[in-house]
Formats: sequence, structure tokens, C-alpha cells
Amino acid sequence: MNVFGVDIGGSGIKGAPVDLDRGDLTQERYKVLTPHPATPDAVADGVAEVVRHFGWTGPVGITFPGVVTGGITRTAANVDKGWIGTDAAALLGSRLGGSAVTVLNDADAAGVAEMTFGAGKGRNGTVMMLTFGTGIGSALFVDGRLVPNTELGHLELHGRDAETHASTKAKEDEDLTWPHWARRVQKYLAHVEMLFSPGLFIIGGGVSRKAEKFLPLIEGVRAEIVPAQLQNNAGIVGAAMACSATASATR
Repeated sequence: MNVFGVDIGGSGIKGAPVDLDRGDLTQERYKVLTPHPATPDAVADGVAEVVRHFGWTGPVGITFPGVVTGGITRTAANVDKGWIGTDAAALLGSRLGGSAVTVLNDADAAGVAEMTFGAGKGRNGTVMMLTFGTGIGSALFVDGRLVPNTELGHLELHGRDAETHASTKAKEDEDLTWPHWARRVQKYLAHVEMLFSPGLFIIGGGVSRKAEKFLPLIEGVRAEIVPAQLQNNAGIVGAAMACSATASATR
């Protein structure tokens, strides 16, 4: 079964059709840059461009980098503040010609994909998916069940949002070496571990492709730490899964 997924990030909007039996993309993903400012209308145009690229006309699952409840975006840390309180499902559905749209938190989508097809498959207990990119997204699972919209990138660390200290963007902006950045990630993971005691950390986002450069440098964290197996496609796959689940629930 093929469904379409779109992953809205702070730097890029990417999407592709997804085979939900395999948990993989059926075509090479298409990506456009996230507009700046990333207003609702401008981002909606980007999403429409990605979907049009494939000629897709069916339902679409879409991730958003912030809290989403009932299709409404509630926070906007790394996009324009105009998203706060926006009925994203209605806006994006309209921009896609009336297609049925499911919108959810980006890290939650990535986490669901990893728990179903990737590094978290078959794992019980407490599992934490963390996505490192423009910010830090989080997805918390207890015995396979998602606790949505945790947004733990905004935990306070050194007197500021943790994501401003330990995200991939922070590494790039401050031109940090891998060892220096790994120490920051280590402090962040230790803080999250103190609060939630997960048995497994899954590290996602684009940086998961370079896991060998920093994960071996992280020390003093009790939990197992592994890279996401779906890497930066996890959000697209999870978005498609959410869309399929919504369609099934409304039949």
C-alpha cells in the first residue's frame, strides 16, 4: 500500500510516496528549501510543490516541527510565529486541492516509523527518539505507545533551550568539532536520562548518517544509544503511516 508523506523541517521540506508494507520510499524523495520567513502560506506553497512533483492526488501525511493537536499547530520554535494557532490541516488540505491531510509532530512521526520498521522495532520499556537538526525533536514511547508532543529539545540546559546548545544547527553555526559537539550531546542525553530513564535512545535527523563520528564519543549514559535506521527518511515514513491510520479510522 502506497501513501504520501511530507516532512516539514526548519531548513527543508521533503516528501515521497511510501510503501507501508516495507516502511520505505517508493521513489527518491524530493526536497525544497524551507522559505524564510517560514510563514504558513509560504510553507504550504512548498508542501504543494513537493506533492505536485510526484503528481500525487490522494491523502497526504505531513509533519510539523512543533506541537500539533487536532490538526492545529500550537508552537513554532523554528518557523514563523504565525503558525501558532493555525489550522494546519485545513490550510494544507486546501492548498493540495482538497486532499485529506493528517498533520503531526515531526519527531513523533519519525519515532513511530523507527519503532515500527527501524531501531526500536520490538523494543518495550521506555524508548526515546531524538532528532537532531535545526532544533532537537523528541518522541517518547512506553511499551511501544507514543506519548505525543513531548518537545524535549526545549528543556533548559545551561540556562537556555537545549536545542540552541546541542542541535546540529548549533554545531554548524559555531563550527564545533565532532568531539566538542559530542560532549554537548552527551550532557543533553544525561539530562534527559535523569528525567525519563529510557532503556534506549534512538538518534535521528540528518546527522544520523554520520553516527560513527560522534556516538562512540558519548560516555556516561546508561541507556543504549543507536542511530536511526531509517535516518532522515523516518519523518516521511511516519507521516505516511499517520495518514494511513487516519484513513482507516474514518472508514
